[in-house]
Parts: sequence; structure tokens; C-alpha cells
Amino acid sequence: MPVTVIYKTSATASGGRDGSVKSDDGSVDLALVVPKEMGGPGGTGANPEKLFAAGYSACFVGAMKAMSAKVGVAVPDDTTVTAHVGFGPRSEGGFGVTADLEVSMPGVAKEDAQRLVEAAHEVCPYSNATRGNLDVGLSVV
Repeated sequence: MPVTVIYKTSATASGGRDGSVKSDDGSVDLALVVPKEMGGPGGTGANPEKLFAAGYSACFVGAMKAMSAKVGVAVPDDTTVTAHVGFGPRSEGGFGVTADLEVSMPGVAKEDAQRLVEAAHEVCPYSNATRGNLDVGLSVV
């Protein structure tokens, strides 16, 4: 599907999962650490899964706000989306990721929140990028 690009950025990684990553404007400049569960030393630092979780959760809140008027459900200021991202071997070989989004909308009826979450999932760029490639779990808490 063609995309009309209205914003573009870049980041450069060096050293792989135990190196570093830096955005083109320097606003992201992180040391990367391999988690103990993946055979690394663990400790303080980011990894691709943390970065994906951060991006997906922030983008999903934006998609909820974008769909709010259409669905007729206001997004409270204290709304949160937590993206739980997993990593591991695939039965078909290689490795894969999992993603589950946990949405909290204090003061909003669960069925209304669920309608908004489902609508946001249809337009969120991260949801569109992953659709057909990984199952994304959606839950309203």
C-alpha cells in the first residue's frame, strides 16, 4: 500500500543489540543492553523490544485521540496504553515478537473504551504495520 509520507526520521544503530542507537537529531541517544533472558548481561539500557513497546504505546494513544470524535468517546487526560512486547523463537524458525496492548481509560465505561480501542487499532500506523504479521492482543482494564 502506498503511503504519502508527511514526516520522516532516522536512527542509526551500531554494535547490534549490545551497542547503541541514536536518532538523526540526537533526541534519542541510548545504550543497548542484551537482557539476561536472551543470554546477555542485562542491566540498565534499552533494547529493540523496549523501543518498539514505547513507540507502539505512544502511537496507539494518538490513534485513540484521532478516532475519539468519530466513535463518540472522549479520551481522558489520564488514559494510558501499556504495550507488552515479547521476543522468542518461532516454531517456523527464526525469531519473532508478540505484542499486547493494555488500555486504561479511567471514568469511561468498558464497552465504550473497547469500541474506541478497536477503532484505533484499525488506523494506528503500528497496528497497520504489524497486521497479518503478528497477533496483537487488545485489552481494556
